[in-house]
Amino acid sequence: MQSQSNRKRIFIMKQFIITPAAGKRLIGKALAAHPAILKAIESGTVAIIAGTTNGYVAEELLSDIGQIEGFSKNAFFRGITLPPTCSTTKNGRRPDESGFPGDVIIVNGTWQRGKTIFDVADDLKEGDVILKGANALDLQRKRAAILIGHPKAGTIGVALQAVTGRRVRLILPVGMEKCVPGDLDRLAVKLNSPGSDGARLLPVPGEVFTEIDAVNLLTGATAEIIAGGGVCGAEGSVRLAVSGDKSQLESADALLRSVSLEPMFKF
Repeated sequence: MQSQSNRKRIFIMKQFIITPAAGKRLIGKALAAHPAILKAIESGTVAIIAGTTNGYVAEELLSDIGQIEGFSKNAFFRGITLPPTCSTTKNGRRPDESGFPGDVIIVNGTWQRGKTIFDVADDLKEGDVILKGANALDLQRKRAAILIGHPKAGTIGVALQAVTGRRVRLILPVGMEKCVPGDLDRLAVKLNSPGSDGARLLPVPGEVFTEIDAVNLLTGATAEIIAGGGVCGAEGSVRLAVSGDKSQLESADALLRSVSLEPMFKF
């Protein structure tokens, strides 16, 4: 008869620091193993809408299917937020004009180079997957919102037609450095009110996917954010408490060490 001590699983906890760049790589690795995405890659369509976090997702997926040649995450965005100390131009061009390659549209396992969400949105169906990054995260309620600069709501506007009209799955990869306090709907009303200035805000329905979800999907361990911040490149980082049994913690340790030296994103 097995002893009670042998039947019990011993759970332990370890802390890890995740920089924003490491978080993006972690999310990318996990979504490349997401069951719904793997199924759609095999027999369906995966539409990865351009964005800095999604650039890591696209890089991981294209590497896995052997079609990474010609892809660079460095220009994979339509808009970008930069610090005041960083130039808004590169080689005389704005970041969003520096060789934008289109979104990454994968149909039945093949990357449709040069295509965008606007080219395929009307053909998407149940079982297909759209990935769209976000700019604001309510971690407690697992909700995300997107900054809007386009008068017709841009890529998320056309994506939502497929999501709400044809039950296409929407996954929202978003790093925890984008956590905001307060209710996203209230913030949206404020930013979208007549007379307001700057970007608008759109809370969207979808599967929010953060570093916490990535750790759980890839290792089975659970994680929670316990602190944040730092200096000398750790600005925007989060400190995670990761809990699980010995095997899960060993997997989490190996995983988080593998992404810990991810260099800062540069366009």
